[in-house]
Formats: sequence, C-alpha cells, structure tokens
Amino acid sequence: MIIDDQRSTRIMLSHYLGAQYEVIQRECAKDALETLQKGVKADVIISDILMPEMDGLEFLVAYQKQQKGNASPVIILSGVENSAERLKCFKNGARDFLVKPFNPEELDFRIRNVLATN
Repeated sequence: MIIDDQRSTRIMLSHYLGAQYEVIQRECAKDALETLQKGVKADVIISDILMPEMDGLEFLVAYQKQQKGNASPVIILSGVENSAERLKCFKNGARDFLVKPFNPEELDFRIRNVLATN
C-alpha cells in the first residue's frame, strides 16, 4: 500500500513497484486507515509523513493501535530529513525510513529486506 498525497509520487511508485507487487494507492492516511480497518491486508505500507488531515506519524500511531501487534511493516518515505523525525517514526513502529528524493531500486531493496525479516 502506498499512502501519499502527491499523485505523481503514487503513480511513479505504482508504475515501478507494480511489476513485482500488487499495489494499493491511497492519497490520504485517513482513507488508508479506513481501508485497513475493513480488513484489506498489505504486506508492506509505504507512507509519506507530510500529508493534510492526518500526517504519516499520526497514521503510524493509529495503525499500530488498530492492529494490536499484527501490523504490517511500515516504511516511511518522506522529504523530512531530520533525525528527530526519523526517531519519532521508529519509536512508533516504522520499520524503515527513506528520504525523498529516493532511488526506486533502493526502495525495492528495503521492501525486500522488510519482507524477509517479517
């Protein structure tokens, strides 16, 4: 599942990852949380941080509570580069953090690593 308010990012990620994975796109974290609440499963969730209404960190906290220990791994993909923000994400359950702009090949490698350790 890709959660990003920027359509261009969702399209690019879907195009790149769609060759190997079934991709679900959501443009806001609130919609993604509702989709997951309805029982849709995602092997990996890739989420932006800076989004309107509910940001990626709020999503991460709500998702971890919702899933009660059965959460799919979340990779944060964000333009936010500071260490404090990364630490907040890791402390709230993120499995990895990649800064935009990013190399799609590196993201794929990180997805594979997360899936292998899950």
